[in-house]
Amino acid sequence: MMAWLAVAVVFSIIILVHEYGHYLVARRVGVKIEVFSFGFGPTLFSFKRNDIEYRISAIPFGGYVKMAGDDPTQERKGEPWEFLSQSVGNRLKIIFAGPLLNYILGFILFSLVFYMGYPTLSTRIGGLLDGYPAKESGVQTGDKIIAIDGKLVRHWEEITEIIHKKAERSLTLTLDRNGSRVIVILKPKVKSTKDLLGRAIKVGLIGIAPSEKIEYVRYGMLKSFGLGFERLMKITVLTYQGLWRILTGALSFKESAAGPIGIFNIMVSAARIGIIPLLHLTAYLSALLTIFNILPIPVLDGGHMMFLFLEKLRGKPVSRKTQEIATQVGMAFLIALMLFVSYNDILRFFKK
Repeated sequence: MMAWLAVAVVFSIIILVHEYGHYLVARRVGVKIEVFSFGFGPTLFSFKRNDIEYRISAIPFGGYVKMAGDDPTQERKGEPWEFLSQSVGNRLKIIFAGPLLNYILGFILFSLVFYMGYPTLSTRIGGLLDGYPAKESGVQTGDKIIAIDGKLVRHWEEITEIIHKKAERSLTLTLDRNGSRVIVILKPKVKSTKDLLGRAIKVGLIGIAPSEKIEYVRYGMLKSFGLGFERLMKITVLTYQGLWRILTGALSFKESAAGPIGIFNIMVSAARIGIIPLLHLTAYLSALLTIFNILPIPVLDGGHMMFLFLEKLRGKPVSRKTQEIATQVGMAFLIALMLFVSYNDILRFFKK
């Protein structure tokens, strides 16, 4: 039950941060905020401050901001404090602020995870495979890898990343064996496989498996900020590359995408493990919300920004009818997509 509650809080925080971005910039450029709600549905509690109604609503998943004059179907007074009376630039700033704040949240949380320390497999070898270079070169179970080609390694992920890139070259392992330093030179076996994006690659393998020993790896503040930014950029690039490969048919959408059910199950599992895995997943989801939300699809913030760019180019807004049709098509597309990925989530669940 606590894990489910933690997931509900996480989703609410991610969406509230997004809405707060819209709220913050709207107020800065002079747009009147009518309602800022925590949650959806019937109002449980509310109060007014500076003519803004702050609500706590019955369904505690996210929230929303209601700005004056933001509905083109309703009559407006033409006042400067109405959203649609603002310049294209100001409206663009307001819309973009939501995704931007989610992206910043992702960066902060990634950095926090590196700073607090996260659990990872140690560099101690737990097993050796027959017929592979490590065993043939004298590496032993229980050895701890200290460095590869003189580069210090702190966890198993680093070891895997370095060795995979050494498909065509020899490498030098520096090992700790019962307190003694041992140097081993070997050449990895080359194996053809596919990466996360389904591309054919060659990787180096030396035939080692990690022990079950878990260690916490943490970094200083500046290093954590650097690693947080690096992780954010890596996720962004991989996601857009993956989307492109799905659109071109090079990557299976069915096998690559997870829907709300799958994401919820992953988050519950992370919450049960502990705060660090949950923070890491929260950072990941917050970044993904930005990455997908700025796509030029009507209904999403990216679709609204697309219409604003067109308005700037044309010197006048895209007609309301065109926007309504595009919005309906975009909504239908997203609903169909959600149903498809949810169906796949259910199939995966029952396969397990």
